[in-house]
Amino acid sequence: MGATVSCCMSPGGSPKLARRAVELDDYPITTTGDDVSEDTGTYLQHISDREVPDELAQESNPSDNARASTIFLNKSQTDVREKRRSNYLSNHHTSPGLSKKYSSCSTIFLDDSTVSLPNLKSTVKCVTLAIYYHIKNRDSNRSLDIFDEKIHPLTREKVPEDYYSVDPEHKLIYRFVRTLFSSAQLTAECAIVTLVYLERLLTYAEMDICPCNWKRIVLGAILLASKVWDDQAVWNVDYCQILKDITVEDMNEMERHFLELLQFNINVPASVYAKYYFDLRSLADDNNLNFPLEPLDNQRATKLEAISRLCEDRYKDLGKVTIRRSLSADNLVGVRTTHAVLS
Repeated sequence: MGATVSCCMSPGGSPKLARRAVELDDYPITTTGDDVSEDTGTYLQHISDREVPDELAQESNPSDNARASTIFLNKSQTDVREKRRSNYLSNHHTSPGLSKKYSSCSTIFLDDSTVSLPNLKSTVKCVTLAIYYHIKNRDSNRSLDIFDEKIHPLTREKVPEDYYSVDPEHKLIYRFVRTLFSSAQLTAECAIVTLVYLERLLTYAEMDICPCNWKRIVLGAILLASKVWDDQAVWNVDYCQILKDITVEDMNEMERHFLELLQFNINVPASVYAKYYFDLRSLADDNNLNFPLEPLDNQRATKLEAISRLCEDRYKDLGKVTIRRSLSADNLVGVRTTHAVLS
């Protein structure tokens, strides 16, 4: 699914930056006194008793289990309920305007963003909004020194004294991530995988993303996601060209710690990826971050018709194969019946 994860220390940059810039627990088996019998000896636990209950499996890390709810969507619900209440009250005093495009008899609007090809700008906005809710609605301030920006600063500017207590705004997070994605020419899929790695890190390492560490955690997640997902990965030295004041040695150390905290689990199943994509769309709807709608023109209509015919032909071919297999099975049964009667 991309390049091999490694700490790149090449003095030169990767060929990717030369292109044109784009728009963007285990359950321990314990033995007690009740498990030992005088007649039968030590009691061996059955394998069914060692299995993880379904309830616990569903509550496991959402970055590993597609049935578990994403953390960022849960953290955003409090603010979403408040927004809905305020919008309800305001709409009763003022007439709401049509801020969203709707299809009509003359014009059809389509959303070009799909799970296999998401819209870059909208996806980055949703991912940074998810990070914003992670910081704002965090439970505590558990962190590690490797991600502390005061210990490992990203710039030469002095970190403010109140840096630990001031939560960053969504615009600040979006500007930071957008700069990295635009300069490194990363894709929208990489943004979704970045969020998966971020939530996996917070769950595995039992830490929180807070004002003092969010930049380095996000940077580490982007660095890892770009190497795993993108076929033409950006090297560590290239990020040092984007962030002028950070060294390659610091990037390598942060990447190594990130991988160790993830227990080198960099696999993202398709079901988990799809869950994060649709939860990000739900987050966008809750916060009025609509994905762009484009009017259906002749060229796009022709393209959609061609795709539809291609899918229809494939389904017909699959149907023929199924019918052919069914007929051959019926003939086989008929031959066996005739043979039995004659004998």
